Amino acid sequence: MSVLTKKIYYHDTDCGGVVYYANYLKYFEEARTEYLREKGIDLKELSSKGILFVVRKVDIDYKAPARYADTLDISTEITRIKNVSLEFFQQVKRDGQILVSAKTVLVCINSEFQPHPMPQDIIENL
Repeated sequence: MSVLTKKIYYHDTDCGGVVYYANYLKYFEEARTEYLREKGIDLKELSSKGILFVVRKVDIDYKAPARYADTLDISTEITRIKNVSLEFFQQVKRDGQILVSAKTVLVCINSEFQPHPMPQDIIENL
């Protein structure tokens, strides 16, 4: 598991003073990217080789709001690895309280946007 710490700024919030719901998708993306980087997987390098990961599905559950100036911990772990897909489970917490959780499925594709088996070294790193 990997944890990314994120400070909430005014531009992250909506007119109600809470984090705008769609911003959590960006936070989860940032945390997944850092998780993969920690595992030695460079998405930019893979892209230059015609191997991409795209989001196929997100199931998100909002439990409580985050607000301006909060410090959030975003945890990321892989729960399933298949031939062409990865499933992630992520949570946003503030002081240990779960605010948002999500399951995200990424699919490995080639430069023609067709499913592509994940390279073996990626599977081994994960």
